[in-house]
Amino acid sequence: MQEGSGVEARTGVDDALEALGLRVHRPAPGEWGVTVPCAGWPLHVGLRAATGLLRVQAEVAPPGAIDPAWLLHHNRRDLLLVRYASSSFGAVWVQGELPLEAATEARVDELLGRLLEAAEDARAGAVWPPPAA
Repeated sequence: MQEGSGVEARTGVDDALEALGLRVHRPAPGEWGVTVPCAGWPLHVGLRAATGLLRVQAEVAPPGAIDPAWLLHHNRRDLLLVRYASSSFGAVWVQGELPLEAATEARVDELLGRLLEAAEDARAGAVWPPPAA
């Protein structure tokens, strides 16, 4: 097996998810899904190891629930390793990446923690239900 092939990273992901005690869904090799509580609702987090990166993402809020200016301000100022994004329909996501070679148990745990913290902050400022367009 080649050095840096990502096998170590996938082991780091598995180790981190196991250490957190999360129920893990594995839809394909190099892909994981977990659900964690977040601001009173479940947060469904997807993880994928591909193209040299471990990518994580979760939908945080439906279209119209969070002011886009708030998202831009907090992307610039308050986030490390993760960022806010929106779909073409306006749903808000939080996502982040790590290089596969850096995806140790500790770094994956940090990335997931930052993703959850960003999701909680966004949901705390969201309007529920979102205003009608």
